[in-house]
Amino acid sequence: MTLQLANVSFDCDDALKVATFWSAVLDRPLDADASEDFASIGAGSHGTGGQGWLFTKVPEPKVAKNRCHVDLHADDRDGVQSEVDRLVGLGATVLRDPKEEFGVYWGTLQDPEGNELCLAAP
Repeated sequence: MTLQLANVSFDCDDALKVATFWSAVLDRPLDADASEDFASIGAGSHGTGGQGWLFTKVPEPKVAKNRCHVDLHADDRDGVQSEVDRLVGLGATVLRDPKEEFGVYWGTLQDPEGNELCLAAP
């Protein structure tokens, strides 16, 4: 038996708001019946080689840095900055401007509810 990543899951205050952000980031549509309590992108697609993204309302707020986060990849360094600008336009916040470190050009952002993500290029 081989395990495969099925879903990336986010706890949220407003599942629809966060899912809408990630839908635009990934250029993937929201699944039907999205609400403030639960929304998804590509749920059930893991059998086809894709991953689902799940967003679930929880009662407690985010209070600390994520121990796990999403890394996104741009084609080149110019693409990193243009994607940072695009994500900020969608509601992201820049935590660390892109710069070279460990042989990779990357920056750190937060989604509208403070979940960290990195954007990188070789």
